Order: sequence, then structure tokens, then C-alpha cells
Amino acid sequence: MPRKSLSGLDLLLSEADRALKTLAAATTASRPNPAGRPLDSPLAESERRHAAGLMRVNHAGEIAAQALYQGQALTARHGEVREKLQQAAQEEGDHLAWCEERLRELDSRPSILNPLWYAGSLAIGALAGALGDRVSLGFVAETERQVEGHLEEHLQRLPRNDQRSRRILAQMKVDETRHGENARAAGARELPAPVKLLMKLTSRVMTRTAYWI
Repeated sequence: MPRKSLSGLDLLLSEADRALKTLAAATTASRPNPAGRPLDSPLAESERRHAAGLMRVNHAGEIAAQALYQGQALTARHGEVREKLQQAAQEEGDHLAWCEERLRELDSRPSILNPLWYAGSLAIGALAGALGDRVSLGFVAETERQVEGHLEEHLQRLPRNDQRSRRILAQMKVDETRHGENARAAGARELPAPVKLLMKLTSRVMTRTAYWI
């Protein structure tokens, strides 16, 4: 059904269905998992817990990314911008699936606060989109810039023997860099410094919480 013919109730039901699938269903990637085969040699228990905490943070970030891009696509003013957002969301869906798989391998679980991350990010994304496509693209560019730094930090913090997690995060970093570059090429507006700082502080709360919960 074309987006323009959807009623408010239709949109609400569609978003509720998308949220349930993101939060409750096993995600299927459209690309092979970059972790590859075979499995790494077993990690020490402290290393396993640490790697699981980091991958739980990354999984929570991908939950937020799904909601963020969907919120922005809902309020995008031009079809071309909406298409770019949805294409990026598909790649973020691959990231989500890869992180889910790695968490299972590490005998761990996603953050129990994922519904909170999803709801908050959906609202932020919709607001960013409502402020105009250039602002929305600027939000994408800045988000991806911060995510690149966060992924680089995790690559440094992962246990040395955890090559599977490392390969996943390395591919995610490549994709996030491209998303940011695409947003800037499409006319992203530079965000004010206070907005960037607020985004950084909000991300810090999520990452520190998701590591444990």
C-alpha cells in the first residue's frame, strides 16, 4: 500500500508491527556474516563476559538505529531522502542480525531495555525528519560519526582472541562510514554544537547501561 494512502491508524499499526519484529523476532541478514568460520578458540570466562557486554551495547545501538531511521523515513519530505534512509536501515538490519548471532555464540542476551531504546530513537528520528530533510541528513551524518568512534573504541577493547566480534565490528564501521558520507553528499546540514553534545551524552547513557543490563 502506498505510504500516502495510509491512515493514521494504519501507520500506527504498521509501526507497532515493525517494532515487534525488531524487538522480538530473530533478525535475518541480507549479507553473509563477516565473522566467517571457523569459531574462535574458547575465551576465558572474564573475556567472554566482557565481549558479550560490548556486543550487547552494539546490539542495542542497532535497535536504536532501526528505530531512528524509521522515524526519519516516516517524516521525510522527499521520496529520494526516504529511500536513502530505508536503504541504510536495511544495512543496519544486517548489523542487528550479526550482533544477535554473536551474542548467542557468547551465551549471552540482548539488553532488556531495548524497548526503551527503540521508543526513544523512533521519537527522535521522527522529530529530526519533521525539521526538514537537510536537518535529518545532518542528524544521520553526526550519528554515524559518533558511531564510528564508538566502534573504533570497541575494536580496541575486545579481547585479543575474539576475532569473530572484531570482524563484525570492522564491517559495521565500514558501513557506518559510508552512511555518513552518503548523508553529507545528499546535502546534510551541520548540526549546532549543543545538539552534537546532547547526542553524545545520550549515547553515553545508553552504552554504559546496555553493557550491564
